[in-house]
Amino acid sequence: MTESPATKPANGEVCVKNGLKPERIGFVKSLYRSHERQHKHHWHPDEDEIHAASYHGSLYSRPFIESFEETPLLVAVLTYMGYGILTIFGYLRDFLRHWKIERCHIAREKEEQKDFVPLYQDFENFYTRNLYMRIRDNWNRPICSVPGAKMNLMERASHDYNWTFEYTGRVVQDVINLGSYNYLGFAENTGPCADSAAEVTMKYGVGVASTRQEIGNLDRHEEMEKLLAKFLGVESAMAFGMGFATNSMNIPALAGKGCLILSDEINHASLVLGARLSGSTIRVFKHNNMQSLEKLLKEAIVHGQPRTHRPWKKILIVVEGIYSMEGSIVRLPEVIALKKRYRAYLYLDEAHSIGALGPRGRGVVDYFGLDPCDVDIMMGTFTKSFGAAGGYIAGKKELIEYLRSHSHSAVYATSMSPPVVEQIITSMKCIMGEDGTTIGCDRVRQLAENTVYFRKRLREMGFIIYGNNDSPVVPMMLYMPAKIGAFGREMLKRNIGVVVVGFPATPIIESRARFCISAAHTKDMLDRQADGSPHIRAGFCSRLFSLLKGAKCHQRGRRPSSAQVLPSQNTSVFDAAF
Repeated sequence: MTESPATKPANGEVCVKNGLKPERIGFVKSLYRSHERQHKHHWHPDEDEIHAASYHGSLYSRPFIESFEETPLLVAVLTYMGYGILTIFGYLRDFLRHWKIERCHIAREKEEQKDFVPLYQDFENFYTRNLYMRIRDNWNRPICSVPGAKMNLMERASHDYNWTFEYTGRVVQDVINLGSYNYLGFAENTGPCADSAAEVTMKYGVGVASTRQEIGNLDRHEEMEKLLAKFLGVESAMAFGMGFATNSMNIPALAGKGCLILSDEINHASLVLGARLSGSTIRVFKHNNMQSLEKLLKEAIVHGQPRTHRPWKKILIVVEGIYSMEGSIVRLPEVIALKKRYRAYLYLDEAHSIGALGPRGRGVVDYFGLDPCDVDIMMGTFTKSFGAAGGYIAGKKELIEYLRSHSHSAVYATSMSPPVVEQIITSMKCIMGEDGTTIGCDRVRQLAENTVYFRKRLREMGFIIYGNNDSPVVPMMLYMPAKIGAFGREMLKRNIGVVVVGFPATPIIESRARFCISAAHTKDMLDRQADGSPHIRAGFCSRLFSLLKGAKCHQRGRRPSSAQVLPSQNTSVFDAAF
C-alpha cells in the first residue's frame, strides 16, 4: 500500500511510504499516501518509510492523508478472467440473436437504411447489451420520496434479463440512503428551506420563461449572487441553471485557440467536454501529481505552442476540489504555488467540496485555510450540499462581467426557477449562520464526524477504501464484475441503497461501491427505525458492515483490529449502530 501525506512532521519534512509505484495501466501512481500514525500527538514512522525534505511540507497547516491501494495481482487476474468469460458468452448470445434463436431487444438499423451512416455502432454497443444489461437493475431505480437520510423506492421486476421493467405496485419503505449527494441534509420537504421555497413559488411561480439578459432577471437572482459572493469571499459571482453546463459552456468562453489547458486525468466529463469545445490545446497530468503538473508547466513555458513556438496566450490549470470517483481532495496549496510560479490561471471545480469541506463549509479553499483570491475561477454546483439545482462561477468582478456577455449558458439559457433560487438562498444562510441558528454549523460538523468514523470503521474491518480521510465520498473496492450487481442487490434486500460503479466509469479492474455520507445520518433516525427493538437496534445499520465483510474480495495482510471504538458525545448513525 502506498501512502502519502503532505503531513509536516516537526522537522519540516514530508514522509513518503514506498515511494512511486507502477499504476494499474502502466503509468505511475500519482498520489503518495500514508497512514496517520499518531499517539498522543507524536508521529512514529515505520522502518520502510523514507524521509525526504520537500518544500511542499510548509504549504500545509494540517495533516493531508489519502489512501489508495494497487489492485492485487490475483484479484486483477480473476477480474480480467471474469470479463473474458462475459465477453465470450456475449459473442455467443449475439450469434444466437443473429440467427433468431434468441429474441433481440437491441436497437438495430433498418435493412432499407443499410447504406446510410449508421446511427447505432453495433460493436461499440457490445458492452452495453451483453454486460451492462445483466446488472442494469442496480441503476435508475425510481425514488418516490425525498432523497434524505432515508428514502422510498418503487419496486420493479424484469422478466427478460433487465431489458424491460414492470412496476409491482409495492413501495420499499425507509431505505437507508448512502448514494445521494445530500451532504448537509438540505434535500428535505420540511423545515425553513422547504417553507421558503413554497412561499416564493406562490409569489413568483415556478418558471421565469426568459433569459437573464431579457426579462428573466429577478430580484431573488440578484440577492442569491450577492450572497454567494459573500459566502465564497470573492468580488462577484453568477449562477447558472445546470451544473454540467456551467463547466461545458463557460470554459470555451475563457479559453480558445492558442491557449493551453492542463487537466487532471480524472476530471469530470463536464470539464473534459468544456476543454474540448474550447478548441484549446489540452494536456493531461497524472491525478494530483504535482511533479507531473510542474513538468507540463515547464515544457509549456520553454517550448511554447507547437510548430510556431510562440508563447501560449494563457495557460489554464483545471482541477476539482473532491474527485467524485476516487474520494480524493486536490492538493490545492501546491497547485496554487505552481500556478503563481509559472503565471498560469487556475480553474477550480468545487461541485462536491462546496459545503462539504472546511470548518465553515466553504469548500476546499476553506479546508486548507487559503485565500479565495488565489483561485482565478471558482466553480461549484448547488445540486449537492445545497439540495437544489444549478451551478455558479465566482471570482473577480471583471471576470463575471465578461462571462455575462460571452458565456453561452448565460446568454441563451433560461433563468433559474424561483423556488430553486430560494432553496439556495435559505440553505446558504443556514450554513453562514445568518438565519440566527447554528443549524448549518452543526450539520457541517456532523458531516465531518460521520465521514471520519465511517472511513475508520471500514478500514478496521480490512476493506480497501480510496480517498482522503475527510472526503464524504467513500469508494470501497469490489473489483470483480459479478460483485457489482450482487453487491447492489444484496444491499437493497437489507434496505440499504448504495451506488455501484464499474467500467467505463472506472478502470476495468477497479469496480467499486461508492458511499456518500450525509449529515442527515443521525442517531435519532436510527432509534426511530429500530423501534426500540434491541435486536434491530444492534443489527440494522451494522448489516451494512456485515454485508461488506462478506462481500470483500481481498483481505489486507494484517487482521482487522478488534479494538472497540468509543462513540463520541455527538453520536452519529454509525456510532449508534455498534
